[in-house]
Amino acid sequence: MSAEFSFEKMCSAIAAMSKPEVIGRLLNFDGPIKLDFTRDYLEKLNVDRLRHILLAAVITGQRKHAS
Repeated sequence: MSAEFSFEKMCSAIAAMSKPEVIGRLLNFDGPIKLDFTRDYLEKLNVDRLRHILLAAVITGQRKHAS
């Protein structure tokens, strides 16, 4: 159950982030996978798309870390 709570907490935190916050997190993502986005590309995306990318990166990073 704590894993579900942690997942919900992570989703809520990402959903509350502003566009500049999400872009900053993506540009400085420190995880087991490397993200290669330019600021210009990210600025063109809407905030919901950016949040989706960040959530996917975090989930993928956690899966790789757990393996």
